[in-house]
Amino acid sequence: MEIEIATIGGYEEVGRQMTAVRAGDDVVIFDMGLNLSQVLIHDNVETERMHSLDLIDMGAIPDDRIMSDLEGDVQAIVPTHGHLDHIGAISKLAHRYNAPVVATPFTIELVKQQIEGEQKFGVENDLIKMDPGETMSIGDSGKVELEFVNVTHSIIDAINPVLHTPEGAVVYGLDKRMDHTPVIGDPIDMDRFREIGREGEGVLCYIEDCTNANKKGRTPSENVAREHLRDVLYSMEDYDGGIVATTFSSHIARVTSLVEFAKDIGRQPVLLGRSMEKYSGTAERLDFVDFPSDLGMFGHRKSVDRTFKRIMNEGKENFLPVVTGHQGEPRAMLTRMARGETPYELDDGDKVVFSARVIPEPTNEGQRYQAEKLLGMQGARIYDDIHVSGHMNQEGHYAMLDALQPQHIIPAHQDLKGLSGYVNLCESEGYQMGRDVHVSRNGNLIQIVD
Repeated sequence: MEIEIATIGGYEEVGRQMTAVRAGDDVVIFDMGLNLSQVLIHDNVETERMHSLDLIDMGAIPDDRIMSDLEGDVQAIVPTHGHLDHIGAISKLAHRYNAPVVATPFTIELVKQQIEGEQKFGVENDLIKMDPGETMSIGDSGKVELEFVNVTHSIIDAINPVLHTPEGAVVYGLDKRMDHTPVIGDPIDMDRFREIGREGEGVLCYIEDCTNANKKGRTPSENVAREHLRDVLYSMEDYDGGIVATTFSSHIARVTSLVEFAKDIGRQPVLLGRSMEKYSGTAERLDFVDFPSDLGMFGHRKSVDRTFKRIMNEGKENFLPVVTGHQGEPRAMLTRMARGETPYELDDGDKVVFSARVIPEPTNEGQRYQAEKLLGMQGARIYDDIHVSGHMNQEGHYAMLDALQPQHIIPAHQDLKGLSGYVNLCESEGYQMGRDVHVSRNGNLIQIVD
């Protein structure tokens, strides 16, 4: 059976992920993502109103024209998790393919919300929920099967999909960290990865996220960030001014810790911002979390400002707002607070807790720098970098190679400079670039089995 892989997006940057695997006559697409930084450099861009061709020209979504060179039928579109760099282009591209979107329940719910907000295209693909550990048949041959393996990342309900073929398994390894003690959900299923590496024909090809491949050691568990956050907030228990926190809205485990620790220090947590309300509200509806009954979530700007007025009237010392804006996004709540555009007034000595790192990309770095400067001008004191990455450092990569023992490797989720560390790591394990390590660019086809 011929096996061919199209590296469509995410092979020259972090963002707009999209990969297609052809096994005989059957094609499966993994991820359809957005490169948000390509959107943020333009003022007042509303992607939901834009045509896919314009977004492709902007470099915001994958250029999927290479799909016409794959001689097969798309049987499934499989996003690995709910981050926008993996699902943000589904509402723009999925309608081109007569195939269902297959994902875990939380991811499917986020995809559904993306589709409902789309104003340019009608997306009528079936949405199929599949849990980690489950499988489904692909195509009519009965020879190809899709499996979801549970992984841990900075968002709940993440998986690595595995396409089982007669030639061996193709493992799509984006995105994960090796967390054996997660705050929410099950640990990464290393036992299953080891089984896949040793059963049948083994692993034919492994496509891997290289984000932290240049960092030594292993990525800490989310529990490490949780305890760091606990220490920081408990140290503020006697402070009688304002405390504001921000983190990734999609990081439900971190939001849960913030809510819990706010209660512990005698403050009422409240979640503010559209994406904060969307992700946490969805997680609560699907019973991934059990927030306190009095937790407020407000996304609409008027509702947010009413909440800020209430906080100012009842006393900042009684509340802990958890707001959007950890990257300094211009329209996010924290940036509006920094510019003095909300009823919430920052005073000298007020604490702003960033439970997130700056995503290492020039647009984000510039926006975050500006936001922190504006906060400092209002007298705020900043607590930074209370975070652990959602991606594996080097020791996690060594462990995955040992577990899977793949015949071929395709590095992804970085630019060429970022891929170099992973290539070096693979070569230290006996692989060789150009032979069994395939460094690719967006829009390329790689023939694994003729």
